[in-house]
Amino acid sequence: MLSTLIWLPLVGAILVAVAPATLSKLLGMGVAVATLVVGIVAAFSYQLDDGMQLKETYTWIEAFGVHYALGLDGLGLLMVLLTVTLVPLVLAAEWFAADDAKGGGARAFVAWALALEALSLAVFCATDVFLFYVVFEATLIPAYFLIGGFGREGRGAAAMKFLMFQLAGGLVLLASVIGLYVVSAEQGEPSYLLSDLAALDIGTDAGRWLFIGFFIAFAIKAPLFPLHTWLADTTEKATPGTSVLLVCVLDKIGTFGMLRFCLGIFPEASEWATPVVIVLALISIVYGALVAIGQDDVLRLIGLTSLSHFGFITLGIFALTSQGSSGAVLYMVNHGIGTAALFLIAGYIYHRRGTMLISEMAGLEKATPVLAGLFLVAGLATLGLPGLSPFVSEFLVLVSAFDYAWWAGAIAVTGVVWAAVYVLWMYQRTMTGPTPPDVEGTADLGLRELGAVAPLMVALVLFGFYPAPLLDVANPFTDDLLAHVGVDDDGPDVPPADEANSETEGGH
Repeated sequence: MLSTLIWLPLVGAILVAVAPATLSKLLGMGVAVATLVVGIVAAFSYQLDDGMQLKETYTWIEAFGVHYALGLDGLGLLMVLLTVTLVPLVLAAEWFAADDAKGGGARAFVAWALALEALSLAVFCATDVFLFYVVFEATLIPAYFLIGGFGREGRGAAAMKFLMFQLAGGLVLLASVIGLYVVSAEQGEPSYLLSDLAALDIGTDAGRWLFIGFFIAFAIKAPLFPLHTWLADTTEKATPGTSVLLVCVLDKIGTFGMLRFCLGIFPEASEWATPVVIVLALISIVYGALVAIGQDDVLRLIGLTSLSHFGFITLGIFALTSQGSSGAVLYMVNHGIGTAALFLIAGYIYHRRGTMLISEMAGLEKATPVLAGLFLVAGLATLGLPGLSPFVSEFLVLVSAFDYAWWAGAIAVTGVVWAAVYVLWMYQRTMTGPTPPDVEGTADLGLRELGAVAPLMVALVLFGFYPAPLLDVANPFTDDLLAHVGVDDDGPDVPPADEANSETEGGH
């Protein structure tokens, strides 16, 4: 089933590339919807509390212990469902974005989007480190062409900057992947299978050096301060649909890798690095939010908010608590939903106004009330409004931060305050105020545009009031992961009632 999930969009991308231009979008949408169906079938085949499932393992390069190995656990399943859901919505939202006189632009966009989907799914399903590395690097090919081939002026430079950062991270990761081969070969048969690597007795020094290589690559991909500078340029110049695929799918590989490989293979090194990583996460939260406040480009602003959000996710991961880990996994899903809605609606605004500059927009809400209302809901989700799904994950991460150290929680909370500033100020400047003459008569959202963002809005509300389905999938994974790391965590450190009463009576 997992092979079908991966190869279906990849074969579909090839078919779209050679199909007549007039059929490319319909064929691509059909493949994306079929992939969504396979993903849903995989979800219904998944059994909670049963570890890695739907496994496939075939020998690939026997001499190096490399396997074509796939499997799904709770983390992988949620990332797979997020990916297969977002791709058809992006194709629907960007239906006319890449059109040209001959239709070749749309054909290329759809083909590269399906290729990126296939490779991202392979990343989330891979249970062999070497296979993971191959598809991890291969995702850069469609991503580069999506950024450089479509979007606004300056996209070529943004695509090259993106590629250079990612290739640098890949080279560091390759060194650690080779190091894992050496370690496994010294202890018997070489193997890149996750199950074999997790059982290795990796020495303290070797484990820490290998961890650093993995973490740097994932910190670039996520991104995390100070390896984030490619992010804003990319989201500013790429199409909104491309930004959804990059920030809401591809960048999740970074935090996915931290959970799967950093904690899964190097538990001791992860605990050793926790103080430094926590500080970097806190800087990302505050710095990303403060820099976002000063932006005049809507797409650049949204990109920088993701720097702050990925700081929250990383904070939850390395707080090493049950609330933090579950909150981080939940945050990955909710960030993908909310930020995708923001990017797509921003694209609708660009289509109507011809600019993304906040200083050149005002008064849209009277002419396009549905667009303005959905933009506000997506923005409120981004700032963590109670009742919308990001609030639940953000709350769990903040609990874990205070459980780690009071000062970590206090700094992280300021990110919530700054988020309210950059979201509400952006909305005020773009949507409220007198309606300029050139805005009057602007068309509101059509059925296709509304259909592309409506599922995201429903998910924001549904999982805001009822996050249990997501947590039921995430919690068994995080419990097993923390047990592997050696963390015994049953919840926040709250003294029993009788102990608290005795302390109060004693004057403490």
